[in-house]
Amino acid sequence: MILFDLKSMTNRIQELEKNTMQEGFWNDNKTSSIVLQEMKYLKNKVEKFTKLQEELANLKELNELLILEEDNGLVKELLKNTNLLEINLEKFEIETLLSGKYDSNNAIITLHPGAGGTESQDWVEMLYRMYTRWANSNSYQVKELEYLEGEEAGIKSVTFLVVGENAYGYLKSEIGVHRLVRISPFDAGGRRHTSFASVEVLPEITDDINIEINPEELRIDTYRASGAGGQHINKTDSAVRITHIPTNTVVSCQTERSQIQNKETAMKMLKSKLLNLKEIEEKQKLEDLKGEQKEIAWGNQIRSYVFCPYTLVKDHRTNYETGNITAVMDGEIGEFIHSYLKMTL
Repeated sequence: MILFDLKSMTNRIQELEKNTMQEGFWNDNKTSSIVLQEMKYLKNKVEKFTKLQEELANLKELNELLILEEDNGLVKELLKNTNLLEINLEKFEIETLLSGKYDSNNAIITLHPGAGGTESQDWVEMLYRMYTRWANSNSYQVKELEYLEGEEAGIKSVTFLVVGENAYGYLKSEIGVHRLVRISPFDAGGRRHTSFASVEVLPEITDDINIEINPEELRIDTYRASGAGGQHINKTDSAVRITHIPTNTVVSCQTERSQIQNKETAMKMLKSKLLNLKEIEEKQKLEDLKGEQKEIAWGNQIRSYVFCPYTLVKDHRTNYETGNITAVMDGEIGEFIHSYLKMTL
């Protein structure tokens, strides 16, 4: 199976460009938006491939110069650029392998604490910070959709959107239970605690995917957003909660400026969840999009983060591990993501 066909991609780009020049093309906003999105995606792929080709050609030229005349400065430059090319090639390979139906979509992530009250809620806040930092360092945008603050500290639950190409393709590797072991800052006795949190990742549904929802099967409630202040509080009943009665699927959004915007965003979230349920029903397995649903507790974790008595982050699916837990909590989870994707793709 050919995953990257430069000729086919170039021909498809030309075909789409011809479509944009047809009479009446720009009158249909939905169709034009889908076409432009596909063009952008394909052009980005081709540009990345072309850039890698140029970098390889430059390395060959440097090598030829060194054959003719030894130069320590050129040797250092060659080694540095070779390492960079290797990193970029691996990243491009993984992006090429991300050929799933929804891999290129934005990702909707929901974090929930397990049993343990404040301790687990604090762990959710730590994970939220970790994913936000990963997203920012990889040129993704983060948009908070719902935020429920813990009574004493941490987060009861948070849902956020990660915007950018292949966001879902990368972040689907994070689906599952994450385990924390540390000396609890909330324990006066300084005892070691184990906490759990679940990570749910769904693709944001784009306009070209049709999900039929009967308005009569929806219950829509409005309420005042909760929070301690700042971005997590609204002074009007602008927050929206939508319940899909047949499946008892509930989504909510509270961070947009108006009730109308919150409703639109919540409907997108609902479509993503209903699509996920449909995929599970059709394929008769839970691992497809949302991942296997397990109790948020001991023995079900996909990854452990140990702060004490030693420092270690280990993924139990791939066995990839690192002792630099500070870097991981600062968002350096790329190797965990890549290791999982290489194992599964």
